[in-house]
Amino acid sequence: MESLDLRVLGDALLWRQTGHAVTLVTVVETWGSAPRPPGALLAVRDDGLVSGSVSGGCVEDDLIAQTKAAFQDAHGQPRPQAPPSMLAYGVSKEEAARFGLPCGGTLRLVREPLRDVAWVQELLARTQRHGLVARQLTLATGAVQLQTAHRGQAMQFDGSVLTTVFGPQWRLLLIGAGQLSQAVAQIAQMLDFEVLVCDPREEYAAMLPPGGATRIAGMPDDVVRELVPDAHTAIVALTHDSKLDDMALLEALRSEAFYVGALGSRRNQAVRKQRLAEHFDLTAEELARLHGPVGLRIGAKTPAEIAVSVVAQIIQVKHAMAAAQASTGALACATPLLQS
Repeated sequence: MESLDLRVLGDALLWRQTGHAVTLVTVVETWGSAPRPPGALLAVRDDGLVSGSVSGGCVEDDLIAQTKAAFQDAHGQPRPQAPPSMLAYGVSKEEAARFGLPCGGTLRLVREPLRDVAWVQELLARTQRHGLVARQLTLATGAVQLQTAHRGQAMQFDGSVLTTVFGPQWRLLLIGAGQLSQAVAQIAQMLDFEVLVCDPREEYAAMLPPGGATRIAGMPDDVVRELVPDAHTAIVALTHDSKLDDMALLEALRSEAFYVGALGSRRNQAVRKQRLAEHFDLTAEELARLHGPVGLRIGAKTPAEIAVSVVAQIIQVKHAMAAAQASTGALACATPLLQS
């Protein structure tokens, strides 16, 4: 469900639209210390260019060579595209050592030619709208179906049908455009978060974090409400202005955002929670969702160090949430929307 896999599909779509043949490779099972998890995606172009990874570099060279050979014969003529197939690496200690898989790790992969790109376009459009999408590939025919996925749904493979789940890009809304926000934004973007910044104070407009963060105009409570935060959204209040921070927190704590944090000392946080409870009728359960003082306790002092602690805590909560969802194994029925 990582955004990296959406970028892989975006690259594959662009390559096909410019006339290249493309093969998709998906990790379906791992043993030992395989470096990439089930569901990880790789796209290989007919000239050997790749996007993504299935092994962190251990087997990609062999996959590229196999893929290029599958596209063209010894005379450089195009070959008919084969149906999806299975392949494995590291089934023995010797082979694991040859391909550089650590500790005898083993990979089972599904390889498929990307023929029709309609499903890719639809999947990318739906995830852009912050939808969760399950993609079903039938190996015998190469047919693809897109279904509405449900939070906590995991990749499944029964030997004949592969179901992988794609979700929207994780996003981070920062309330405040000061020096700390700049540092948080830069780190979050390195981790592939979409970063949004709200600060109605015009004197702070020039401090908008550089490098792709998007400024959203308006008052914090309006911005949070209009954003409609979902379980892929984190919200952090960093203005040090209680009026602005509280406005954002009022809406954020009632939303589906997976993480809500606020800058301030323990004493200030206690006062803040009392104020939110007394004047805005936030419940004890809603207030308990607030991470404050924001960030992991690592002794951070400088803005950059505090930013590390903030983003680290967001990642910690994100992975804890994913682990909890996976442990429930709760799946709901889904309705096919597109077949190719």
